[in-house]
This record gives sequence, C-alpha cells and structure tokens, in this order.
Amino acid sequence: MDEILTLDVARQPLAEGRAADIVVSRLEAMIVSGELPDGEPLPAERQLMAQFGVSRTVVREAIKALAGKGLVVARPRFRPVVSRPNYDTAFGVLEGIVLHLIQQKGGVRHLFDSRILLESALVRMAALDASKTDISNLREALARNEEAIPDSERFYETDIAFHGVLYSVPRNPVFPAVHKAYTTWLSVHWKQMPRLEDRNLRNFHAHREIFEAILSRDPDAAEDALRRHLTNAWEQVRETFGDL
Repeated sequence: MDEILTLDVARQPLAEGRAADIVVSRLEAMIVSGELPDGEPLPAERQLMAQFGVSRTVVREAIKALAGKGLVVARPRFRPVVSRPNYDTAFGVLEGIVLHLIQQKGGVRHLFDSRILLESALVRMAALDASKTDISNLREALARNEEAIPDSERFYETDIAFHGVLYSVPRNPVFPAVHKAYTTWLSVHWKQMPRLEDRNLRNFHAHREIFEAILSRDPDAAEDALRRHLTNAWEQVRETFGDL
C-alpha cells in the first residue's frame, strides 16, 4: 500500500505538467487562429479551469509558459492580455538568451559581424532594387541624421533610423524585426559610448557615402562604404570597451 501511494505522489507533478502542456497547446492554437483576439484579456482563471477541467495551479503554469513564449503579456493584479505572435515576438523571446551570450568573450563581436554580413547584402539590394520611395526615405533619414549631429542622443536615434530604412527595402517583415532585435541587443554597449560631436560627424559622412553609392546604383561601392562604416564603428566600440 505504501508503495502504491509513493508511486501516485511521484506521478502527480508529471500529470500536472502534462495538463499544463495541453492547456498551453490549446490556448496557443486559439491565439494564433484569432479565436482569442490580439490585445484582449484571456478568460478569467476560473473560466479556464472549467473549460479545460484543470486546477488553478495548472492554469497559472500554462499562463506563465505562454508569457515566456511572448503570446500573452502578464502583469500582477491584471488578467493576462493576448499578444498574437509576429516576428518581433519571436526575436523578443530570444532576447534573454542573446543578452546572456553576448556577455561571453567574443559574443558582441560575433553578433556585430552577423550584422555586417546582413547589411552588406541589404545595401547591395538597395543599390540594385531600391524604389523611389526607398530612396526618398533614405534621403529623409540622412537629413535628420545630419541635423542631429550636435545632439548625440538624437544622433543615435537617427543613426538607427537610417540603417532601419535599409532593412525595409526587401519588403520582407523578417528584416525590420531583425533590425529591431540588433538595436535592442547591441544598445547595451552602444548607449554607453562617449557622446562626441566629431564622431557623429564621421558617422554621418559614412552614411552619406552609403546613400550616394545607392543613389548611383553601384552595389560594389555601396557594400564597400557600408563595410568601412561598420568596421570603423566597431573600432570605436573597441576603443571604449576593449575586446568584447
């Protein structure tokens, strides 16, 4: 009899874990399908308990798992709110892992190298395929970048915006999400950089060179300008923080 009770106790957490997995799977399907609308609160805990025939513990465990996947936004004393998944959600889920990885030696450099590789391809595409609207957006972003040279905080934001236009050229929702992720992941160090107007001026001139190569429809020159710009940007980071 004691042996049977021991087995039952050992199985209970596993059963609850499986129940939570089932609830997560069903709620996830309802969120993705739109049955649970984006931006709306989840049903109350009691309603979910009755709907799925599970305990409050299982419901709370499921909600915690959904929040970890970025499918709901949970705040204390409020019902969790549905957050329908998109590419920003997908990269947001990775944020904690990536921020941990870049603490390792060489982590920031590896991430930045991947950015150089991707943006090199993007400027080549822009030089070959950028539309009139893309060119106009780049020109406006460059003008705002120039205006912000004396104000390093504004310059940082307009720098991000200029590069962001490049990520919009392919008309693919993955790329703007990647840009947002790079900005978030790398901002920990970038925001600690010394605010120097002459550095802002050098970076603006690099942006202008990239723009002029794109305007001339010269993919080789555009890539060369982009690589020199980001290589110099990395040297600025290394001078401040050492090897990362």
